[in-house]
Amino acid sequence: MSVSFIRRIASPKKALTAAAVAAATAGMALSAAPAQAAPDAASSAQAAAHKMIPDSAQYNAFSKIVEHESGWNPTATNSSSGAYGLVQALPASKMASAGADWKTNPATQIKWGLDYMNSRYGSPTQAWNFWQANGWY
Repeated sequence: MSVSFIRRIASPKKALTAAAVAAATAGMALSAAPAQAAPDAASSAQAAAHKMIPDSAQYNAFSKIVEHESGWNPTATNSSSGAYGLVQALPASKMASAGADWKTNPATQIKWGLDYMNSRYGSPTQAWNFWQANGWY
């Protein structure tokens, strides 16, 4: 058997092995990424927020906070602190004041988050200003 024939056989195997390693590595990187809300859940939550926050500047500020905190995932949980939901309430059970369905209903979480931002900061835009300066709110 000639060396060039062996190289022709070995090269595709090396290429396949490299491709398999690259695919596996990419797969591991994707699986390690934080969970995001399903597109329907995120868009449904965003639509609910739009209805509850008609002012575009206030909605945009609220949306930026939620995007940073949970990626619009209503079941997002911070494994180290236990913060939960769209607005990452801590403790999560505080959202029960907005409704018994706080664990599963994005509208309840939005109501609680909006009330929190208004009472603590004056508005979602002021909460966003604080978030930008501190990386939390």
